[in-house]
Amino acid sequence: MAPMTRSHSPGGVPGEDVVRYYERRAGNDVGLIITEGTVVDHPASANDLNVPRFFGAEALAGWRCVAEAVHAVGGRIIPQLWHVGSARNPEVSPNPDVPSVGPSGLRKRAVAFGDPMSESAIADVIASFARAASAAIELGFDGIELHGGHGYLIDQFFWEGTNCRLDRFGGDIAGRCRFAAEIIKACRAAIGNKYPIFLRFSQWKIQDYKAKLLNSPQELEAFLSPLIDAGVDVFHCSTRRFWIPEFEGSPLNLAGWTKRVSGKPVVTVGSVGLDSDMLAAFRGERAAVVAIDAVVEMIARQEVDLVAVGRALLADFRWARKIREERESDILPFTPDAMKVLT
Repeated sequence: MAPMTRSHSPGGVPGEDVVRYYERRAGNDVGLIITEGTVVDHPASANDLNVPRFFGAEALAGWRCVAEAVHAVGGRIIPQLWHVGSARNPEVSPNPDVPSVGPSGLRKRAVAFGDPMSESAIADVIASFARAASAAIELGFDGIELHGGHGYLIDQFFWEGTNCRLDRFGGDIAGRCRFAAEIIKACRAAIGNKYPIFLRFSQWKIQDYKAKLLNSPQELEAFLSPLIDAGVDVFHCSTRRFWIPEFEGSPLNLAGWTKRVSGKPVVTVGSVGLDSDMLAAFRGERAAVVAIDAVVEMIARQEVDLVAVGRALLADFRWARKIREERESDILPFTPDAMKVLT
């Protein structure tokens, strides 16, 4: 199950409805759940009052209940740990008096939304990720995922357009990867070698769906190498349409190329089981059910290792079981209501 922001945790605390939401999917043959983005213990980490926290006694107690419920029905679960960085409007976020942070600082219209981070501020955020990783294992989760895509804080360091730093956290791709690498190392030290660390990354950004962080396999390799050295076990390659080739001259998608140049296990994702991408969902459009033959063939060719399913599992929590039982005709189509409610 792919991570999908739900905004159904009032005050950042996941309740019984969140427990049942994940339990229903794990109990219907979803082998691994990656939770919605959960914000780390930093005053400017969140951009929504109802996005769940992964810190504080009350929120962590809720997540313990989630992990226990998923395990009780035979599933596995990892939290996605998140900091939104400068993709935040303080006026509608927790701690509105706290300025947002980013690698270089940006301004949108007249509103400052990303103070340049000092090295001490960077160290504070790295420590907050490590604390969250440690809490995940203490609560009984099966590993962690770091959200390094979509234009949020880790990705803002990756991206040349948002990271204009001249110190060791900026410059070439190795420098721009240093923030993520330090987070990975800190999380690895916190959880040991037994538990996997997933890293989600993307080419596209929430502010630019056509963006390209990496323009060739050579650039991709240069990007991945310091992250592998830091301790990533699995790369979660976020795309809007899994079937789109990433680089000219090859049918491989982003996950396929990532596996080829890194040798690491990869997750592919993007409109699996549906005939339209997430932008159509944001426009309130319905998506019809389609066959998954193409992604099954990717697995058979050993191009990818894992497949993450998003909106199809919002629409029908029995999706995985129906696929296993060859009951595709019974799968419910995605409707815009699935984006609004927690079922």
